[in-house]
Amino acid sequence: MDAVFRFGIEEEYFLADAETGATPDGDVADAFHRARGAEVKPASHEFLKGQVEVQTEPTTSFEEARDQLLAARRGLAKVAEEHGLLLLAAGSHPLARARDQDATEKERYQRLLAELGVIAPRAMICAMHIHVETPEPDGRVRLMNRLTPFLPLMLALSSSSPFWQGRDTGLHSYRLTAFAQWPRTGLPEMFADEDEYRRFVELMVAGGVIDDASFLWWHIRPSVRFPTVELRVCDCCTRVDDAVALAALYQALTRCLVRRPEINAEVSVVDRGVCASNLWQVQQHGLEARLIDARSGETRTVAEQLEAVLALVESDAAALGSTDWIARCRAIAADGTSADRQRALFRAAKERTTSDTHALREVIRTLAAATVRRGAF
Repeated sequence: MDAVFRFGIEEEYFLADAETGATPDGDVADAFHRARGAEVKPASHEFLKGQVEVQTEPTTSFEEARDQLLAARRGLAKVAEEHGLLLLAAGSHPLARARDQDATEKERYQRLLAELGVIAPRAMICAMHIHVETPEPDGRVRLMNRLTPFLPLMLALSSSSPFWQGRDTGLHSYRLTAFAQWPRTGLPEMFADEDEYRRFVELMVAGGVIDDASFLWWHIRPSVRFPTVELRVCDCCTRVDDAVALAALYQALTRCLVRRPEINAEVSVVDRGVCASNLWQVQQHGLEARLIDARSGETRTVAEQLEAVLALVESDAAALGSTDWIARCRAIAADGTSADRQRALFRAAKERTTSDTHALREVIRTLAAATVRRGAF
């Protein structure tokens, strides 16, 4: 059974001008994308020109996934440097401004620009998406429902978007708030089964609202292209090892729920509502959030929730060979996320410079260095 649970990771990165820290203009970004096409094969355009996306190959090896991501990050950073740019792995760009964004000239993206109007260029956000293959593709909708209560924990461990358009937002993950301006985002509906989900998609397509289910940008969804349940709630992790650790945790959770169908079998709209509240608590408080358990009615710290999940998936992690990788999640919970480190660096830099812009430039330079080094930042 374990060979079925292959996983893949997609990461989105920002480009920043090496001198100013701002979004590069369209011509510079175009030149970067032309050059990176020859250097980094798994890379592709994103909606905005000042972004780039990479994907790992489906695998069961965590070391292989890490090496693929690190090679892609380093390759893209090298091309970026040649064009006077920096590459940033984070959920938000500290100094990007909506008015400075240019959309990529692809039919899909131009359609989004026409549909979304003024809110389109406000998608200055970068996520990490994790795909995990399941043994029963026709059961992915129910599995998606049962995985939903775990989304706040995954966001808490990945939070990396505290800044927005030159300001400290006061949140650990502003990315979800920015993305909420788009339609068809957030938590999915609680579909009863695959047939009900397909009916919804068919109605949306027939009504001309979407071309296909890939235009449903929920926090978690059945993948259109792959036999996976795609986790989309996470911010892009600055540390590559954190990204792989979260992929390992999500893979183990998926295997656990497949193996134990009684877990969250009665998930309902109440669970969905509690999950929405827990996500907001995480956005506000990060690792200090208190999460409501819909079954017991009690609240838990993120660290307590993580320990409960680690105990739940212990045998699955052992079977998948991910015990050491998943244990890294404890270090994230103890030491802080990228959002915590970004904000601490900003405060220290602000004391020296008294300028938000100069302090955020220091944050950007540190993010760029940490993007390509293991264990940095």
